[in-house]
Formats: sequence, structure tokens, C-alpha cells
Amino acid sequence: MKIIDVRLRQLEGVLPTEGPIWEERLARPLDIYADYRVRDDHEGGEQLKDGFAISTVYLEIATDEGVDGLAGPIPRSIASIIASHLRRLLIGQDPRDSERLWDQMHRALVHGRQGEAMMAISTVDCALWDLRAKWMQQPVYRLLGGSARESIPVYASMLGFSVQDLGLVRERAQYYKSLGYCGQKWFFRHGSMSGREGLKQNIELVKTLRDAVGEDYDLMFDCWQSMDVTYVMELAQAIEQYRPRWLEECVMADRLDSMRRLKDKLTIPMAGAEHEYTRWGFKRFFDAQVLDIIQPDIYWCGGLSETLKIAAAATMHDLQVVPHGHSTIATAHFTVTQSPIHTPFQEYLVKWNDIHQHFLQAPLVPENGVIQVPETPGIGMALNRENIHKETLIFTV
Repeated sequence: MKIIDVRLRQLEGVLPTEGPIWEERLARPLDIYADYRVRDDHEGGEQLKDGFAISTVYLEIATDEGVDGLAGPIPRSIASIIASHLRRLLIGQDPRDSERLWDQMHRALVHGRQGEAMMAISTVDCALWDLRAKWMQQPVYRLLGGSARESIPVYASMLGFSVQDLGLVRERAQYYKSLGYCGQKWFFRHGSMSGREGLKQNIELVKTLRDAVGEDYDLMFDCWQSMDVTYVMELAQAIEQYRPRWLEECVMADRLDSMRRLKDKLTIPMAGAEHEYTRWGFKRFFDAQVLDIIQPDIYWCGGLSETLKIAAAATMHDLQVVPHGHSTIATAHFTVTQSPIHTPFQEYLVKWNDIHQHFLQAPLVPENGVIQVPETPGIGMALNRENIHKETLIFTV
């Protein structure tokens, strides 16, 4: 079997919405600058009057045996790296040689060991897993080691929901609990530079949520790299009475010394490393012993191939691995193969999944708080032509 084409399909369509899909932005690292702190900007598309306009790219790898692999969605910037750098390494190769192809892509992009170049490699790797599993007429998880559980509990990740209207916060928290989600993750609106008033609002958000869902329910909180050590310590001391399951990405991803100071002083478990890449990058976190839960993103950290290696290394340190939820379907194939003690559940980004799965025939959506892994050959992604208003085949950007 040989790869004969690497296609990048830019898809455009409109997701129907009732009002804005993004109600509120989260605190971000750039918020230390006042002009960024007040911007109401979001990702993923453009809000129209009655819908959300989406333009995104899917990768398709075609072979001479008629078996194709699909991966995505990815932004155009990632597609450009695949088109300009990785496509030439793949044409004519046997897609079953996964370790060799990963190593060659990694060695070819010597200036891209992190960031968007690694995200491009991740996308290719996921498409190759889809292709190989289709060739073998098996779901991907069977190739990864088979099932360790019947179904996967998921927690609702509430990015984009209002966090300043506390009445809405309470209402949404109770509603998503009633849907069966095993927990919820909410996002702080204010970082270190928002002052005492911002800190009070962050604390009040946590209190409101705990009051809304009761004592026996998991709540997680994402700082999204927007705080410093002093601020996080004060925030954590104020909210530890509400028993968060974890605090996530408290400081920027390379600030391991800051993470160490927090880990030494706080009682709330620490999660992070979604913005880290490859087993070598994650080794820094293992060696420094700064996290309790690591969160590699399968579409960012190196693909399914690399996530398996990262997770195996994490188990040697008895750490939990709960991947960041860019792709619910790819993550489900990983999660179902892992020991429930190390990967107890997975993330379901409520609003992002509406966007990321808009072009799929069979979006993977929780029912009663759990998801079932697709049993169809491959990862389980096929495009829904009815939702595609325009398609453009792109090879160079």
C-alpha cells in the first residue's frame, strides 16, 4: 500500500445558533495588558445574526488501495505546514509504517519541535491511524490495545458560557449536572492584573458553583496561564473550602519553577501541560514533579502515537492523564484503552464540540453523561455533505 495523495479540504458552513455562541471570553496570558483585557474576541469562526460561520480544514490521506484516512478540523495555518513541509515526506510511503513516518516528520521539522509544526504532525498521525484501522476493518481503539471499560464518563467543559451573570452560572451548572455529566470545568474571567475586584469575582464564581451543584460533585477551574504565583496562592486559599478537583494551567506552560512553588504550598491538585509537546517535553514535568494531572492534547502533542508514549511514561509516576479535548472522537479511542485509575474520564468542551463536529456525519455526543466509542472502522469520522456550503481543495497556502 502506498500513499498517492495528501489532500487538504477547506470546508465552509454555518452552525445555527440562538444568539451568540461565545457569551464570554476567558482570562488569557495577554490580559496583563489593559487593552487586551477588555477585548471581546473569540476563535473558531464569525458570529452572524442567526448562526456561526465556520471555515476550517480537514486532512485526507489517500492510498493506491482506495483506503483513505481523515483528520481534523484544523486551522489554515496548520494546513499550510502539512502542504508545504509534510506532504512531500508522505507521498509514495506505506501508511502502515507509522513509527518511521512519525520519526521522519519530526526530524524534518527541526525548527518545529513544538507549537504549530507539532500540531501538523499530530494531524497527519491521527489521519494515518484512521487509515490503518480502516484497512484492517477495525475501530482505532482495537489497534491501540482494546477496551478497558464499557463506556467513558465525561465532564462538561464550560468554555464560552457567561461567568459574570451568576444567576445564569447557577442555572447552567444545575442543568448540565442534570444531564449526567460527572463534573464540570469552568473558566476564570479575571487574571492577576484585574485587581481585587477581579479576584473577588473569581472567588464568587467558585462559591456560586459549589452552592449550585452540591458537595458531592466534581468542579474544576481553568486559569489558562493567566495568573502569577502570588495571585494563585491567594485565590487557592480562598476557594479550597469549596474543594475543587483541580486548578488548571495556573501559570504559563514553561514556568516550571512557579509550578513547583505552587505545588509545594497548595492543597488543591494541579493540572496542566496541554500546551506541551512530545514525550521529551512532558519529561520536564515528570522530572520536576509539578503536576498531579497531565493533559496532553492528541491533536497538539504529537498525535495518538505520541500520546500513548506520554501516557505510558506518566503511569510510571502514577499520574493521571486526562487529555485536553480538541477532538472528542480521537480522545475517546485513547481513553477507552487506558486504566480507569489513570484516565478516569475525559473532557467534553460543550461549545467547541458544536463547532468542531459541525461537518461530521455522526458527532460523538454524550448521553446521560457518558460516551460510547464508535465501532465503525477507523476513528469514526465521515463528512456530512449537507452542512458543507463550500469546499475548496488546497495544496499550497
